[in-house]
Amino acid sequence: MEFKGNCWHEACFVCRYCRQPLGMKPLITKDDDNYCVPCYEKQFAQYCYSCKKVVTNGGVTYHDQPWHKECFLCTGCKKQLAEHRFMSKDEHPFCLECFSGHFAKKCVACTEPITALGGGKFILYEDHQWHSDCFKCSRCACSLVGKNFLTQQDQVLCCNCGQRGHLS
Repeated sequence: MEFKGNCWHEACFVCRYCRQPLGMKPLITKDDDNYCVPCYEKQFAQYCYSCKKVVTNGGVTYHDQPWHKECFLCTGCKKQLAEHRFMSKDEHPFCLECFSGHFAKKCVACTEPITALGGGKFILYEDHQWHSDCFKCSRCACSLVGKNFLTQQDQVLCCNCGQRGHLS
């Protein structure tokens, strides 16, 4: 037999692992050794963390585990996540919509989720949180980022509006 420019006796052209004759069977060569497909998969192939089948090409790695692209899904809605941005919670992947809906804190002012995307800057005061852009005086709407502020019930006020409120 001739394979890749080398000549072999038919009985000598065998799988490096199981030693069975390769003949005209499909084979895979690795490091100048020839393997039948089942032996190669047994020895070298990666198996999808989700479906446990061989990942032959492409795929995704998440937490050092191989996945088929079609098996790497959002834990919440089962949307495919390969080639999309996603977030993780307790080592489970979530699409941005599911993560925001289930886990993200909500901004007091706009009620939208506060996530790490887009810089993730936010203001936290007691048990309330705001996007940096939403942290404004409740009366005059000036930004309070990096400034002193006062609280009055559920409102945050700049010092000017807060002092005016105490005078009236």
